[in-house]
Amino acid sequence: MIGRAMRILLIPGFMQGAGAWAPVAALLEAEHEVTALEHREHTYEGRLGEIADAGAGAVLGGYSLGGRLALRAALRAPERHAAVITVGSSPGIEEPEARSARASADDRLAGWMETSRIEDIVSVWERQPLFADQTDALVDDQRAGRLAQDPRSLALLLRTAGQGVLAPVWHELETLRPPLLALAGARDEMYARVAERMAGTAPAGRMALVEDAGHAAHLQQPEAFARQVSSFLAG
Repeated sequence: MIGRAMRILLIPGFMQGAGAWAPVAALLEAEHEVTALEHREHTYEGRLGEIADAGAGAVLGGYSLGGRLALRAALRAPERHAAVITVGSSPGIEEPEARSARASADDRLAGWMETSRIEDIVSVWERQPLFADQTDALVDDQRAGRLAQDPRSLALLLRTAGQGVLAPVWHELETLRPPLLALAGARDEMYARVAERMAGTAPAGRMALVEDAGHAAHLQQPEAFARQVSSFLAG
């Protein structure tokens, strides 16, 4: 049952470690027991196994790739998890041609990563339009965690857990048993629409926007993000 004193397992996004959740974790620890997962596995099934082991009885919270994994973990074993919180995440690409195109693009990116230096990978990653609204200071803060990643592990994860290779789970969302909070930054228009649809599809779904934030709302506005989470868990 959702209540004020919950155990929360926070799951990082692609090219992130547990430390990316530190600002949010520090805010939530006043009321909850919070753990940020440091992944050791770099395949889809391996990471789902880690979440199942570490997240028994917990609220699962995930960003981007981490949100996709949290949602699928809860769908696979709903009795193990108290609730799900996603930010900047989606149940998947429904249109087959679009999903195939994404899979091909991700495979090419993974092939480049396998033969590239992590410094070059991070430099390209930081220039994505999705992150254009992040301040230089925020990008700098994340760089050390990104540089700590292994290129071959990133490529493997992209090939097994990328949006192009994972089948969409929109239809399964209709039977999701744990309560769901779908969050998005107010400036992240595409994922805001996705979050609204997710909340309307899940039986116990709720959607909220984090103002003055884009794709990485938990990094851009950690205080506002933590307030939304606390409100959800107290409700």
